[in-house]
Amino acid sequence: MKQELIEETFPIFLLEIEREECLFQSVEAIADYLREHIEAHPSARYIATFDHFAHTRELPEGQVADSIHSAINLVFCFGLTLQEPETLAIRPRSIGICDSGDRFIITFMEPPMPVVNAAMEHWAHSLIKRPKSACAMRAS
Repeated sequence: MKQELIEETFPIFLLEIEREECLFQSVEAIADYLREHIEAHPSARYIATFDHFAHTRELPEGQVADSIHSAINLVFCFGLTLQEPETLAIRPRSIGICDSGDRFIITFMEPPMPVVNAAMEHWAHSLIKRPKSACAMRAS
């Protein structure tokens, strides 16, 4: 087996939404809303919802930070092209949804296609009741 670099790095995007500024009050409700967006997109395909919090808590050695009250991943694929087998290593996509008590944290790895990134950013920002500059999505 050999190790290769595709796209060199994979930065993440992170959006923190104060609980009172979010349209929804649970990670499940946020996931349902985002799933609707995924399923409505002509090039996206919903795959699964993974309860990362429950999975980690159930492991004998699993550890979850006290600040994390709930955490799930929506797994999906845009799959606009499949030009080389290496692409399979970075698919499918995932949006992380975390409840940290006073806020929700939405995260995803930056996709290499700007149109896909724009859709995911739009979905995340649409969770905010009144968008504020303080709630801007930032790359990490």
